[in-house]
Amino acid sequence: MPRPRIDPAAMIEQLRARAAVWMRARRPWVAAAVMVAVAGTGLTALAVAPLAALSTLAPDPAALPRRTVSETLPLPALAGQVQALAEQDLELVRGTVSHYTDSAEALLSRLGAGDAEAADFLRRDAAAARHLHGRGGRLVRARVDGTGRVLELSARFPATEAARRGTHFGRLVVRRQADGTFVSQVHEAPFELQLRLAAGTITTSLFAATDAADVPDAVAVQLAEIFAVDIDFHRELRRGDRFVVVYEVRSADGEPVPWNEGSGRVLATEFTNAGRTHSAVWYAGPGAADGGAYYGPDGSSRRREFLASPLEFTRISSGFAMRRDPINGRWRAHRGVDYAAPTGTPVRALGDGKVASAGWMGGYGRAVTVDHGGGRLTLYAHLSRIGVKPGERVQQGQVVGAVGSTGWATGPHLHFEFRVRGAHQDPLAIARRATAVPLAPQALAQFMAQRGPVLEKLALAASLVDDAAPVAETAAR
Repeated sequence: MPRPRIDPAAMIEQLRARAAVWMRARRPWVAAAVMVAVAGTGLTALAVAPLAALSTLAPDPAALPRRTVSETLPLPALAGQVQALAEQDLELVRGTVSHYTDSAEALLSRLGAGDAEAADFLRRDAAAARHLHGRGGRLVRARVDGTGRVLELSARFPATEAARRGTHFGRLVVRRQADGTFVSQVHEAPFELQLRLAAGTITTSLFAATDAADVPDAVAVQLAEIFAVDIDFHRELRRGDRFVVVYEVRSADGEPVPWNEGSGRVLATEFTNAGRTHSAVWYAGPGAADGGAYYGPDGSSRRREFLASPLEFTRISSGFAMRRDPINGRWRAHRGVDYAAPTGTPVRALGDGKVASAGWMGGYGRAVTVDHGGGRLTLYAHLSRIGVKPGERVQQGQVVGAVGSTGWATGPHLHFEFRVRGAHQDPLAIARRATAVPLAPQALAQFMAQRGPVLEKLALAASLVDDAAPVAETAAR
């Protein structure tokens, strides 16, 4: 049975009548409030009713008529355009990195060039043979025409003179002359410097985080070296630790170079470990230690009397603790630190001092001891070679030998000890307690003036982490 239809106007009239009877029996202020409410209801009903009526009049979009319109559009004449393109001298530029096993044809093929004359010249030319044949890691770029003929080929590589490798790179240029023959030229050019900003978060290890941030390994090693006294990167890293860094990149003809000279110095960095932030800024102006060193943003020195490790950042295979002796299998206190490293890895003096002994020392094999004064002695054992002599003065960071496996050693590694008046000490603890070398007061004002621009870039890099961006790089110059 259908429900009876309700007339909104009649319903409102009934409500008003009942309200009038009720209000006469109530206080005037209550009556006024009810009248306002009823009036509002009436307005709402009147507003909704017309909208509902309009909705019933709107047509159904699916029922609207549809019409298909087809029209033939004339195409522009393409023959002239094709002819004009054919008359253009098309040139293509492509780059690659050379492989040790590359033949001339294989290298040109990767560069998009099918040029037998160019391949023949590369095989016969003395300069190309010296700098390309069997040489991997060269940055090679070719400019070719529309038919694949080589117009110009260039290769960038480390400078031949060791003294210039940090500032210059070598460049081989092969050009096709007007008569179709080739000529080669070799010269050196200065690196171009760019600044890059990067930021990252530790999930497993330092190198995993820097790889994810596209930060070169050489920069990661510098980070570990800068903060080695503050953070034990083998045992104290925590998931969620963060780093930000501003560093130089050396480029050759606008391309970052893949060899060792490619990654320049870290200019400023911050590392947050276990909630504590450590900062460092490079300063090489007047008064800086050793012509350049890292300082805190307030000018406090980060350089210590002793390095945290005699090797650059590496894996510690046996720390300062109890261990099972690998030779006799007995448990005993290990009074030093063993650093696993390939044979030939440079070993550095932990601090300034005088070589007390250098030679064969029984189970230590080839070993060096350095007297640092005040009853402090460091020992470097199992060396493959020794680079100093007894009585020689050495400076902090100077190479005294190379990692080996001489003496009682089961494999190549460095056994290192730090003794104070004959008692063995934890070298990292000694480094943390060592006295800082301060920045000269007269240089502090200049340092504070120079730190501004690089700290601004460091703050920008820090914002990358704050915005949850894992990494970013910016060319600054």
